[in-house]
Amino acid sequence: MLQQEQMRVACLDTKNRVQAITLLYQGSLNSCPVRIGELFKEAIRRHAASIIILHNHPSGDPTPSPEDVRVTTEARQAGKLLDIEVLDHLIIGQGRYVSLKERGLGFIT
Repeated sequence: MLQQEQMRVACLDTKNRVQAITLLYQGSLNSCPVRIGELFKEAIRRHAASIIILHNHPSGDPTPSPEDVRVTTEARQAGKLLDIEVLDHLIIGQGRYVSLKERGLGFIT
């Protein structure tokens, strides 16, 4: 289990195959500041069709925070402008994960 929050982005091709998983940020025990533009940097470089945002909660509880939902909403809006779809935002905690897409958080059209 990681002691600090980390945010990663998985870049996928048109057949949803993972091209790369990039570490973007390493934060503190309970936060990781995010600049939305950085989420797409590697995806643009690799000509990715879509991305999946991933981050962990060192507490072990993968329950999404309001900030997690905000980041997802803003990333989806930016992705539409860049023509790079945000497929999901996964939060990983001690042996569990939460899909914001499955919960409909930040994925309302």
